[in-house]
This record gives sequence, structure tokens and C-alpha cells, in this order.
Amino acid sequence: MSVSSTGSSTRQPSVSFEIKSAQLPLVALMLKTDDWALVQADLSQQFGPQGENPDFFDHDALVIDFTQLDPQTPLQDLIPLLKVLRACNLVPVAVRGASPEWMSAALAVGLVEASPEVYKPKAAPVQAEVLVQEVVREVIREIPGPTTMVVDRPLRSGQKVYARGADLVVLAMVNQGAEVVADGNIHVYAPLRGKAMAGARGNTQARIFSLCMEPELISIAGVYRTSENPLAPDVQGKAAQVRLSDDGQEKLIIEALKT
Repeated sequence: MSVSSTGSSTRQPSVSFEIKSAQLPLVALMLKTDDWALVQADLSQQFGPQGENPDFFDHDALVIDFTQLDPQTPLQDLIPLLKVLRACNLVPVAVRGASPEWMSAALAVGLVEASPEVYKPKAAPVQAEVLVQEVVREVIREIPGPTTMVVDRPLRSGQKVYARGADLVVLAMVNQGAEVVADGNIHVYAPLRGKAMAGARGNTQARIFSLCMEPELISIAGVYRTSENPLAPDVQGKAAQVRLSDDGQEKLIIEALKT
């Protein structure tokens, strides 16, 4: 879609603006309870100005997802939730999966309706077809791979490293109170004793690797586990990886690395 506006002059028509279709990367707030006070308190605790990770978001556009809530969830005022989200450096722009009543309330406060998330099934493997053809010499242009941030110094308590849009490789210890965050995978070739959050922007395929898994907190795409829930003896303090289960339940799987 494209719409243009021209000036009034008949001699030299000018285009003052043009409207085109556009796509915007969004993060999603998946609501899992209708206890709004609890949602707001948890958000503030983790990402609020006085929370654990006040700089985690950078004015990211956000869609509020109601698909996991009961359609009969009583209607409430959205304004307090929107204020908390903005205080967490998030910019709520849309709602999806809501009942007609909730959607009307969202539209009334300036949000838009987003289409439901579409899960694309995996394509069936294609059987290779053997062809006899003339060999043609081609000039292959190298395409740069995903960016990786490398940190070669220990991280002390209070220090934070964020690999935005990249994997993160840490060659030294991540001490208690330090924090490593990446949109991709996190590799720590030393003890991991602080917090590690991989897939920070929703990449459920991201993983965390460490040669000595002793974290305060680990998180993949927002699914987290703290040291209050001790690791199993076969991975505590040993080489291990963390990933999400692929059964649709999105549970954290922590397993020893085989040598």
C-alpha cells in the first residue's frame, strides 16, 4: 500500500509525505494471570526503574497478548498496566487475542488490534534430486555471519554486558551479582555464578553454555529459574547447557555437556 500527498502548486508538484506498509519488530507480553496487581508488581521488580534490570529494554514496541487468558476475564482499567510498561522502557502499541470487550477497551486507550501469532509448521524434508549438469564456475560472495560479542575479562558484581542482536562469548568468570544478556546464545568458558539471560528478545532456540554452571539466575526467552531452586547434582558446578524443551511446554532443560 502506498499513498502520497502532493502540494497545491501546479507548476512544480511536490510530495510532502508518503505512506507505505511497514513491519515493526515487537516484543510480546504474554499474560498468564488476570491478577493485574501481580503482573504489574513482577514487571516493576524485574524491569522497573528500581528493579533488577532497569535497562533491559530500550523503548521496545510491545504487544499485549491475551491468548492464554480466559475469554471471560473481567474487564479492568488498562491505564495502570500501560504506565508500568512505559516505566520499564517498553512502548505498548497493540493487543492481540483479547475478547471483544477487552479489545474495545484497548482501542479506547490508543492501542491497535494485532493479528494472532501464526505458528508455521516445519517444512517436510525435500528429497534431493540427482541431476547431471554442466559445471559452471561461480564467484561466491561471502555473507557475514551473525555478530558475536566476545568478553575476555572477569565480570564483577554490578557489571552487566548485553549482546544486542548477537551471541555472547565470555572467556572469564561471571561472578555473583554480574549479569550477561544476549539476544542469541551465551557461552561462558569459565564459572557462571551471576545471572545469564539468552534469547532476550524472544529467541526460544537460544541456549546457555558454561564450563561450570553455578548461576544465580538463568533465563531463555523470558523463562527463568533462580538459585532458590537448586540445580541437580549432575549439573551443579559442572559443564552444562540450558535450553527450552521442544515439546511446546517451553520448560527449561539443564543438562550436562558430554565430553
